[in-house]
Amino acid sequence: MEELRGRMDELAALMDEYRLGEAELRGEDWKVLFRRNPSVPPSAEQADGQAAASHHEPAAIELQKGTPVSSPMSGIFYSSPSPSTPPFAREGDSVEAGQVVGLIEAMKVFNEITAPVSGVVLRMVAQNGQLVQPGEPLLFIG
Repeated sequence: MEELRGRMDELAALMDEYRLGEAELRGEDWKVLFRRNPSVPPSAEQADGQAAASHHEPAAIELQKGTPVSSPMSGIFYSSPSPSTPPFAREGDSVEAGQVVGLIEAMKVFNEITAPVSGVVLRMVAQNGQLVQPGEPLLFIG
């Protein structure tokens, strides 16, 4: 546990140094997500060229359990095949390995996102219609 705290402290320092808004640490069955307060814009250059005083907001730490289902590409995430149909999966639903849990539209092509494991959807992270990036978690299965 002490090693994890040390790694978390290092990551928080790197976030400060590089002014990152979000970073994460991952283990075999866990993930720690650091996210700065999104209501505070990153410090900008002042008109006279001097750097603005850095505004340090505490990073929010969120521990995720379960297996992440991550986006394989950049695109728009859709939780259902059409606006008038129910989502492929909701929090609390049981899913089987290989079951479609969402779609990502990239270059006018819809790509199925499937569950890598069987289990229960613990948390839906991506919202319907949200732009997602490669490696970004869409949901967690436990």
